[in-house]
Amino acid sequence: MKILLLEDDFTLSKEISAFFTSKEFECVPYYDGSLLLKKYFPYEYDLIILDINVPGINGIDVCKGIREIDKKTPIIMLTAFSEIEDKLSSFDNGADDYLVKPFHFDELYARVQSLLRRKEVPQQTESKIVIKDLEIFEEDMKVFRAGEEIKLTPKEFKLILILAHAKGKVLSKQFIAEKLWDYHIETNQNTIEVYINFLRKKIDKEHDVKLLRTKVGYGYYLSDQE
Repeated sequence: MKILLLEDDFTLSKEISAFFTSKEFECVPYYDGSLLLKKYFPYEYDLIILDINVPGINGIDVCKGIREIDKKTPIIMLTAFSEIEDKLSSFDNGADDYLVKPFHFDELYARVQSLLRRKEVPQQTESKIVIKDLEIFEEDMKVFRAGEEIKLTPKEFKLILILAHAKGKVLSKQFIAEKLWDYHIETNQNTIEVYINFLRKKIDKEHDVKLLRTKVGYGYYLSDQE
């Protein structure tokens, strides 16, 4: 297994690399975000770990740049900050998980293992999901409403898939959170409301028939029926 590591703290980078080497991983370190992007080749690594505050290009923008050419390699963000804005920005730009410094290497290893296991599980996907005039193409990660493409962030796309796969069943905030993140970020379930509102504006705002619905006190569902 091969891990790409972006971390500008030389001591910490060496410690993380040594830890994963002891677990029989190959760890390739970078200290500058702009240099990493110049050298990055799609799907060369099994997993990517990005510190946010690094020289050159910050980790969030590096994540965004990687996702433009590599949709599937798991990405974990590292940062010394714990503000919810940083977490949402990381997820919106394609990160799969988020870990706040200081952290135990065993926790980082557990998250790496979880993402690698998820990556290896064959995904049984429908090539196309249709709900009224909404079309979701899973493999291409594209969504259309009334024939026009809707640009979604990676997390918004994952959210609409969770709702679409439920086939009209009402999903609670807790259930959605557990599916949207392998590990809960340190926040309350209002974070789910934020993402629901982002998604609702994109798929429903310009249309008379609303598809993303709320059952007060229970949760959310995707349907053309009340």
